[in-house]
Amino acid sequence: MLSAKSLFQEILDNDQSFRLFCSIAASGEAQGGWENARIAALVPASERDLAPKITRHGADEDKHGRIFNALLKKRGLEPVEVPPDTDYTMLLEKQGIGLAHEKLKADQPLTVQDIITYLAHSRVTEQRAADQMVMLKKYFVDHPVVGRAVRMISNDEDNHLAYTHEELLRFAAAGHGRHIRRTLRETALAEIRVYRDVSLAVMARMGRILGWSRPKAAVLAFGIHAMYCYERLGGWRRMATLKMPDRRNALGGPAAAPEFA
Repeated sequence: MLSAKSLFQEILDNDQSFRLFCSIAASGEAQGGWENARIAALVPASERDLAPKITRHGADEDKHGRIFNALLKKRGLEPVEVPPDTDYTMLLEKQGIGLAHEKLKADQPLTVQDIITYLAHSRVTEQRAADQMVMLKKYFVDHPVVGRAVRMISNDEDNHLAYTHEELLRFAAAGHGRHIRRTLRETALAEIRVYRDVSLAVMARMGRILGWSRPKAAVLAFGIHAMYCYERLGGWRRMATLKMPDRRNALGGPAAAPEFA
């Protein structure tokens, strides 16, 4: 039976596909950790209260990267180089989504508009991450290998998503609503294209590793394209709407102390 659970179970059971999956995930999380750390260091004076929250966000991303590397280590596996066409974070940057790395590497303070751009980027990408974790929790929350990692990361992603909603609503109330709506729409439409392309690239590599038949690979590719069509026709709006979250001040404290080992 072709299902999300069966596909992920195949990837989990094979050392080489699991190695690629964890390597891609760890790389993306580490990149997110670096970006958030730089943004926290460059926050404009008028928004210094945001810096600890952005730092916490980055610390969580770094933690997630360590979790995926720990999963590899437990299997006696080393990370592999991430293929460029599967690098979600870098492909988004190439599309002009989020803050350019050249800006983050400089020592000039960011503007309020830059912070809104960062938050809009996070709102969209954290929605994607949270959705993926909901799926993994549904099937693997009690799995002996990945269950604990899924629970920890899912809770963090929910916190990140709540934080972006709350902060963007604060900026909207301060008069930035039009800019926020435009930025969210542009970001969401670019993200769904990148996610489609990355999904196709990852599935093609997994198919080669796992020896999927042509019909199976074709069905999976069709599913990815169908998902993109749904998102392009309106599904993207779930990434671009704002509502006050139940979790208030979700990143207001220090990063969680327990480590995954």
